[in-house]
Formats: sequence, structure tokens, C-alpha cells
Amino acid sequence: MHGIKREGTLTLPNDRTILMQRVFEAPARVLFDVWTKPEHVRKWYAVRSTTMTVCDIDLRVGGAWRWVIVTPTGMEVAFSGVFTEIDPPRRLQRTEVFEAMPGPGALVTISFDERDGQTTLSMEMVFDSKEERDLCLKSGMELGVQECYQKIDELVAAL
Repeated sequence: MHGIKREGTLTLPNDRTILMQRVFEAPARVLFDVWTKPEHVRKWYAVRSTTMTVCDIDLRVGGAWRWVIVTPTGMEVAFSGVFTEIDPPRRLQRTEVFEAMPGPGALVTISFDERDGQTTLSMEMVFDSKEERDLCLKSGMELGVQECYQKIDELVAAL
């Protein structure tokens, strides 16, 4: 299956939830590291036209994380939160706030389900309201996530 372009799926299980899933040609432990080690996150996070300037990860329950990217026009885009559950290499849960948008953000659960050398990554984002979920959807986040997943493919192939 190497060399096949993969697309993730996005579904809306209920009025407050976004669920994205994608299969990767990598073991769960590798994908867990790709999501939790700054040296890896810097290589895949955000779209290709942007630059990541901050990648702070305090990987412990109650530990904070903050990722900042800069667009070609110089605009800073920052996301941050706190880890609420860490179960390597199966599950990672954290809060996620888009700092430019008021509100509590989302509770994000990332699961890594490995079978036969492939891992299905599931990212569930649960918002406080349908309106907050819909704002996130309208931001273009799905296209950004798809590009990040392609960059993860490139990274795991090189590891």
C-alpha cells in the first residue's frame, strides 16, 4: 500500500462533535511520538506555506502545550491547552483552544488503533455547543488537517 495517497474522513457524530479518521502505514508508537515530541511536531504541523515558531509540549497530565504558526503575511495563529489523559501509545486527550477565538475550545481525544502494521488515527473534537463546532468547521480546518496528515506520511516514511 505504500505510495497510495490516503484521505482522512470527517464525520459529525452529533451536534457538538467532529470526528476525523485516517489510516497510516506506521505503528501506533511511532504515531504517538509524532504527535507528542516537538522535534516531530515541528515537521508536520500546519500547512506548508506557514512557519511554526513555538512548539511547547509538557507531556504529562495537567501539563500545558502551545503551538504557534506564522502565516506568509506575518499573522500569528496560536493553539494551546492542557493534557488531561496520556496513555502511550494508545490514547492522548487534551483541551484545545484557538487563542484568537473566545470560548473554552474543545476536548480533543486522539486514539491510535494499530492492526497489522497500520494504525488508524481517530481525532475526536467535542465542543461546548453546535455553534462552536460549526465555527471550527467553517475555518477550513479540514483542508489543513488533510495536509498535516500528508506531511505525517512523509515524516514516518523518513523515520
